[in-house]
Amino acid sequence: MQQILPAISLEVTVLILGVLMLFAEAFAKSADRSHMARYAIAVLAALIGFSFFTQSAPTELTGYWKFYSVDATALFFKRIALGTTIVVLVMALEYRHVLQKYIPGVEAGQGTGEFYSLPVFICAGLMFMASAVDFILIFVALELVTIGFYVLVAYMRRNMQSLEAGVKYLILGALSTGFLVYGITWIFGLTGETHLDAIKHALTTGFTAPSAIAEKGLGGLQGNEAALLFGIVLILIALGFKIAAAPFQLWVPDVYQGAPTPVTAFLSVGSKAAGFIVLVRVLDVFLAVPAVAGKVTALLAIMAAATLLYGNLTALTQDNLKRLFAYSSIAHAGYLLMAIVAMSVQPALAKEAVSFYLAGYLLMTLLSFLILIIVARHSRGDELHHFNGLAKRSPFLAFAMTIAIASLAGVPLTVGFIGKFLVFKAAIASGHWALICIAIVAVAAGFYYYIRVIAAMYWQQPNESAPIVIAPLSRLAILILGGAILFLGVYPKPILSQIKEPPQAPRQQ
Repeated sequence: MQQILPAISLEVTVLILGVLMLFAEAFAKSADRSHMARYAIAVLAALIGFSFFTQSAPTELTGYWKFYSVDATALFFKRIALGTTIVVLVMALEYRHVLQKYIPGVEAGQGTGEFYSLPVFICAGLMFMASAVDFILIFVALELVTIGFYVLVAYMRRNMQSLEAGVKYLILGALSTGFLVYGITWIFGLTGETHLDAIKHALTTGFTAPSAIAEKGLGGLQGNEAALLFGIVLILIALGFKIAAAPFQLWVPDVYQGAPTPVTAFLSVGSKAAGFIVLVRVLDVFLAVPAVAGKVTALLAIMAAATLLYGNLTALTQDNLKRLFAYSSIAHAGYLLMAIVAMSVQPALAKEAVSFYLAGYLLMTLLSFLILIIVARHSRGDELHHFNGLAKRSPFLAFAMTIAIASLAGVPLTVGFIGKFLVFKAAIASGHWALICIAIVAVAAGFYYYIRVIAAMYWQQPNESAPIVIAPLSRLAILILGGAILFLGVYPKPILSQIKEPPQAPRQQ
């Protein structure tokens, strides 16, 4: 396939699109801004196609290529970011009636343009993060994503829950950013480098060391293992907040419930994908250092076990679906961390499991939240009882929600089952049997609270009899997401083929 576009043109195009949408919001004469979201959906869909014609990084790294990587993993996560943003914009169109109620404006619809443009800027940050191989670009891209989420979470200025969620997310997000900066500074102080490949080279071959150590030929790391481990822990704390891993997950339920529902879906998928792609790239460096690899792996295993138990057990009693999906999001972070734990022994298998699981999680979570928005708009609430008898009110939505819930639970013939299979395969190959036993208990608990949703839709009497109207664009998105969940659950090769790296010439530093 001929590669005709520089890879960075994807991010540049997304940024230009976001700026144009802001201009359109500022100067548009019509109060209705929904056309902005539709144009953005078309452009982002075209970019997914163009992503298959991008150029790879040159052999000799110069200019921005020192910070920016183009490989199969990066392109795969760029497509995830683009696809996620498209579905979030579809959700935003469904949610615009709620936004108009809580956003002050002279005319109904004014002020919603920024709500459509901010996800585009966040998408650009996610795409930069997928290609970031230097701590400087990682930090800048992460802040572009996080600042956009700060605004979106508190966007409904007349809703106290949204404002409260925004304040909580801002305070804890700023705290996690401080940990990240301190961790990056600590690693830079040890190695004198911010590029991940250069840090890996310094840590595995020796870096500038005190003269006494250098004279004895002990290597730069000798005596500095504790300092290196301290820097790694700081970075893991920051990324633990981004991926909602225990014990840094306490913000998730309140923020997810208070934020506008499309933002909750974007946080659940986009923030998690960003955190895990950075975590994979960073751990690829630190797990190559034998002196700290075992301790880092043990720490990750403890985090994975705590995250699995907390997410699944606390979800058992939830009656609000946004809070239920919040605890479910924590639980799925635990499954992903299971695969991360295997990186020290089976790096290729672990990366494959993480990438596939994130792709499947994107499909089933976005489908769940899209249906939640539609049902909540017609039932005026997102409690579980609002889904009572949904099969009678809208068999189409009930069946689509069943597909999403079954996939989240890991039922065979869905993409969620393949994802969990790959995660358990990686954990078994690496020999973490205690973690596997905990994960089995977590899966059993997950089946219970997911089945509650299906039972409400099919076995309970509906509280309302009004029909549910589905917009054509939303119906199309539901069909695509539901079809992809089933198709990839039977034939996962389309995703697996994108994840595998083609053979490349060695890079010259």
